[in-house]
Amino acid sequence: MTPDPASAIFNAIVPAPFGALGIRSADNQVAELVYLPPAFAEKAPDNAVAEAAARQVAQYLVDPDFVFDLPLQPVGTEFQRKVWARIGAIPRGSVRTYGYLAKLLESHPRAVGQACGANWFPLIVPCHRVTAAGGLGGFSNHDDEHGFHLSVKRWLLRHEGATASSSSPWQQQAIWP
Repeated sequence: MTPDPASAIFNAIVPAPFGALGIRSADNQVAELVYLPPAFAEKAPDNAVAEAAARQVAQYLVDPDFVFDLPLQPVGTEFQRKVWARIGAIPRGSVRTYGYLAKLLESHPRAVGQACGANWFPLIVPCHRVTAAGGLGGFSNHDDEHGFHLSVKRWLLRHEGATASSSSPWQQQAIWP
């Protein structure tokens, strides 16, 4: 991998099977996790929080049952935090639809999708476990079926052993290449 000057904004970059994860920290808390394409080179953590986050991300990439325990910066609106709490309750290996979460929150699927896209802590708040009723849905504010972000979502769901009933439209659409 070739170093990228943009990596200077991250306190650590952890290699992943799909590319890498950038970690930003501030005030002794994780400030953001970002999915990065393979062009980003690994970067050793430059502080204790980034080191703990890098270690935990690496553990998750080996063991999908790993439970994160990191200090997270408080971010998001009250609604986003409610959506993220519901997402955090989705068990590994399971998926829920935007519509299902919207009913629980007395909201709308699009609003749930926007809250998913605004997630500052992917993996820790596993928004990859939320799909559309008729397909994979978007991921990290991207919906290009063959793009990088949806390939990450597919990898994460496979890594966690996500399954769906044979009647599920997203399984029938062969989203698990």
